[in-house]
Amino acid sequence: MTPTTPTTHDLLIRARRVVLPEGIRSACVVVDGETITAIEDYDVDLQATEKIDVPQDQVLMPGLVDSHVHVNEPGRTQWEGYETATRAALAGGITTIIDMPLNSSPPTTTVAALDDKLAATEGKLSVDVGFWGGAVPGNVQELAPLWERGVYGFKCFTAHSGIDEYGYLGYEGVRQVLEVLAGLDSVLIVHAEDPEALAAAPQSITDEYSTFLASRPRAAENMAIEQVLAAARSTGARVHILHLSSAEALPMIRAAKADGVRLTVETCPHYLTFAAEDIPNGATEYKCCPPLREEDNRRALWEGLKDGTIDHIASDHSPCTVDLKAKDSGDFGKAWGGVASVQLGPAAVWTAGQEFGIELTDLARWFASAPCRSFHVEGKGAIAVGNDADLTILAPEETFVVDVEALEHRNKISPYNGRLLRGVVKRTLLRGRSVDRDTKAGRPLFRR
Repeated sequence: MTPTTPTTHDLLIRARRVVLPEGIRSACVVVDGETITAIEDYDVDLQATEKIDVPQDQVLMPGLVDSHVHVNEPGRTQWEGYETATRAALAGGITTIIDMPLNSSPPTTTVAALDDKLAATEGKLSVDVGFWGGAVPGNVQELAPLWERGVYGFKCFTAHSGIDEYGYLGYEGVRQVLEVLAGLDSVLIVHAEDPEALAAAPQSITDEYSTFLASRPRAAENMAIEQVLAAARSTGARVHILHLSSAEALPMIRAAKADGVRLTVETCPHYLTFAAEDIPNGATEYKCCPPLREEDNRRALWEGLKDGTIDHIASDHSPCTVDLKAKDSGDFGKAWGGVASVQLGPAAVWTAGQEFGIELTDLARWFASAPCRSFHVEGKGAIAVGNDADLTILAPEETFVVDVEALEHRNKISPYNGRLLRGVVKRTLLRGRSVDRDTKAGRPLFRR
């Protein structure tokens, strides 16, 4: 009888701490090709071409997923581009991003514009990249073709987007789009601020942060969210509230979820990290829309995240050239509104969350499995058999001081500059392959 030849796997990764969907335990993760094929006991006796032993002070995490990134290419590549944005994501332990339909030019509101994006990605991707479509006035007929091509859903604004070429939908327009998306079982992701409330707010903006904060009050966000939830309730469509900054909206969100509205919500690392009271005059690197709010609001967002009212976290990486931040005048009214943070988001959340007792399982849920579940990003977001072998080795207790000049972002400006953060990425694998800043192993990703 001929003896059976032992199976030789491509890769074994052993770690004393592996962040799995069911919790953290020691394990041996088996990889063949691009896929996780087994999760065995730590000391299992298996043969493999390559073996990685994770040091005891480090943790094997799923590759993280950032579902809200403005890459800006083509058209505004001087603000950011696929090469720098995906390199920055990789440096932060993120192996998948979903690219917003603006501020690229043209915006991704047609299939032809999506083709332009795909052409722009060639040879530049360090991580896998999916795409959002845009819902703007006059493009309802484009929604189904974009959905069929594999975008993950559609983004709209209920107030001016900051870019004239990307128009905003009135509430009746939101309802019309939701009626179409309900038939597709697609999702509308919404930047929710009420234009009339914004127009009525004081607009005497100077270099004092308080003047900018007053110009975009919580009421503007609350009113728009209320209208969007009403439209979702009546149409039965899926909606997702982007970058929630007003904690006052949490009760209505809880009530809508309890009533069965098909609703998910995200917030961002900067809303969980910074408080308005601490922002210096002229520090326009902190400007974003909706704005960073007060300390009591920050703490309430953390509670909403912990109790599940807020489903997940995304960076809303919204970079620009340094000159557009108006650092020479410090004028918050003139400065571009956006925080560049795709590289720092997970570390910022892990750091700020220490005060609130979060665990690595929370970080993996908010920054990986939850967005994948919300947006049907298959094969990503968890260390599970059958998923892509997207993995990050993290030293969770190790700290670093943010040096803006060392960041992979194209433009070197960030409110995190000089801040001490916890959690250092030691190694990243994309679909079973160890990758670094010079490895262009990423590929375009489409909804299956």
